[in-house]
Amino acid sequence: MSQAPVSRPRRLEIDMGYVETVLLRLLRTPSPTGRTDHVVQYIGEELVAMGLDLSVTRRGLLNATLQGGRPGPDRAIVVHADTIGCMVVRLKDNGRLEIAQLGTHSARFAEGANVTIFPDAHGISFTGTVLPLKSSGHQYGDEVDTQGIGWPLVEVRVDEPVSTVEDLKALGLQVGDFVALDANPVLTPKGFVKSRHLDDKAGIAAALGAFRAVVQSGLELPVSAHLLVTIAEEVGHGATHGLDTDVAEMVAVDNAVVAPGQQSREDRVNIAMLDSTGPFDYHFSRRLLALCAEHEIPYTRDTFRHYRSDAASAVEAGLEMRTALVGFGVDSSHGHERTHLDGVQAVGELLAVYLQTELTFPEWDVAERGALEHFPSGRVQPAPLEDVIRADDS
Repeated sequence: MSQAPVSRPRRLEIDMGYVETVLLRLLRTPSPTGRTDHVVQYIGEELVAMGLDLSVTRRGLLNATLQGGRPGPDRAIVVHADTIGCMVVRLKDNGRLEIAQLGTHSARFAEGANVTIFPDAHGISFTGTVLPLKSSGHQYGDEVDTQGIGWPLVEVRVDEPVSTVEDLKALGLQVGDFVALDANPVLTPKGFVKSRHLDDKAGIAAALGAFRAVVQSGLELPVSAHLLVTIAEEVGHGATHGLDTDVAEMVAVDNAVVAPGQQSREDRVNIAMLDSTGPFDYHFSRRLLALCAEHEIPYTRDTFRHYRSDAASAVEAGLEMRTALVGFGVDSSHGHERTHLDGVQAVGELLAVYLQTELTFPEWDVAERGALEHFPSGRVQPAPLEDVIRADDS
């Protein structure tokens, strides 16, 4: 495909039919942290089909590159393919499984979940349901409502004729087997998507839609762009590796918190100014806000209290880059999640516009270090001196 000359960034159409197809395929592919190879293979095949250069790390991170018009430094968009899930920690005498969580999520929202259990044997899986220890109202009465909440207080009922530890072992089940919470995706007539694991599979779908739109537009990008797909974000170390060091800025795409006291909404893109690890880059975040305003992409800005993303793990790993967080709004995150296709589309539109732009500071950001006289400080982030109040000595 011939490339058109670099031009003023413009809002590109995101193929939402493609995005929906990808999203449903991702949601229907189990990928709890630690067991992500299958979903990574699918995402990689989509990126190769777009014509992107692709590399895979030893552990299975994907790094796809869309070449820009000049040599580095580059930019990156990061999403994560892993989801919350569980692992078997004990085979119980009653033929059920004790489990522990993978990632941070409450047993309250696991209760009643259908699950898929993966033993080590290739190609074999079993279904089951997470239940509280006291799950029969006819047996326990009010005790069903008064029992506590926590992972030691739930168990997996396996959909096989098992009632002892020996029965479970005969199936090949062992401590350390992965347990995936079934997504059960539903698309409503009004455009809502109800499913587990929208975090971060809706983000992957939006990012793929954005890269695909840019590729199909034939536009020449000023800066080479990477799409980094990580596999351990839910346990805190997703973007610790997988990128070259010559990356000046990175947008993490993840869920935005829709809840009382939050500003985020399901039907738009949400720009985070702060999470539990601290503020995101001042200049970079405000530049994304400006792009939304300029291109009439509906947006809000928000802060998140109990939250971290791949942006934090990248900075903690020592990568010298600006970071920002762009989110699709999710109600009941890490629980019974819901988002809206309008919000997923808005995220894709912002990413597609962003990929057409220069770095935040095209001259300063070309190197990790520079001279003080060239540092864009007071002219872009002034901090007037406070007045001095002198106490009266008399």
